[in-house]
Amino acid sequence: MSRFSSFREFYPFYLSEHSHRTSRRLHFIGSCGVLALAALAIVRGNAWWLLAALLCGYGFAWVGHFFFEKNRPATFKHPFYSFVGDWVMFKDILSGKIRF
Repeated sequence: MSRFSSFREFYPFYLSEHSHRTSRRLHFIGSCGVLALAALAIVRGNAWWLLAALLCGYGFAWVGHFFFEKNRPATFKHPFYSFVGDWVMFKDILSGKIRF
């Protein structure tokens, strides 16, 4: 059983796992890459670019965790909440709620 009963409970934990500014930047860059590669997949009509998007997003994020945060990505225990957390944090960075 998960220790979080909702995303609202999970998100503060998620943010605490992303306290290092470089890690947040890497997540943001990875998310931008995901959006660009997903658009490329649509434009080119080639789903292989979606695999590249997946590798880009997780690659940048995991470098942030392993080398800067020195923690284990929440994806391993909370894959859905973590995925949603990535995009909410991306939105919060764009809106200025979270420092980039």
